[in-house]
Amino acid sequence: MPQVRVIGEEGEQLGVLDIRDAIRAAREKGLDLVEVAATADPPVCRIIDFGKFQYEAKKKANEAKKKQVTITVKEVKFRPGTDDHDYDYRMKHAREWLEGGDKVKATIWFRGREMTHRELGARILEKLEKDLIEVGEVEARPRMEGNQMFIILGPKRHKSAMRDHPPQAATAKPALTPAPPATTPPATTPPVAPVTATSAASPAEPASPAETEQPKS
Repeated sequence: MPQVRVIGEEGEQLGVLDIRDAIRAAREKGLDLVEVAATADPPVCRIIDFGKFQYEAKKKANEAKKKQVTITVKEVKFRPGTDDHDYDYRMKHAREWLEGGDKVKATIWFRGREMTHRELGARILEKLEKDLIEVGEVEARPRMEGNQMFIILGPKRHKSAMRDHPPQAATAKPALTPAPPATTPPATTPPVAPVTATSAASPAEPASPAETEQPKS
């Protein structure tokens, strides 16, 4: 009788069992026996709720699908004699697509004798590349296929990084070294005459009578 390695509901190892014993163990718990690794030796089975297992698997698949980035290639068409108004109209559409994350295929259609003037189409594609240089970059250079010439532009990869972290100046201006202050000879201070402290002048005392000369008679 074939044997399988059985994993329990909580992830515990139940060992290698006969297939009948494994099915019986699953039914006793009201669950299902699901094979999860058919190429293993012996095959690995797990006791789980199969309906819940399918629901979780579908949920994970939907979440993974949401995280996937879908890039669409949109086409804008020109003629060798496209005038400026029509060119601007198509160029604006191409800019919007690139900003939205899509690729742009710009095609020049040639008819009859226009095939002898391919340089006109090349000029239009060259102008388009220059006008969209801020949002797109060339992934396929202009080339001819039958009666059409085309170029493929992809979204600018480093646009967001350049916007969030603008580059610093390549070379910083050297700091100016201030000139040393001019040395001037110290000012000569004229010698100051010493100041002698003097007491306040006292009023003259009157002469005594004895000292006063009497007039001779």
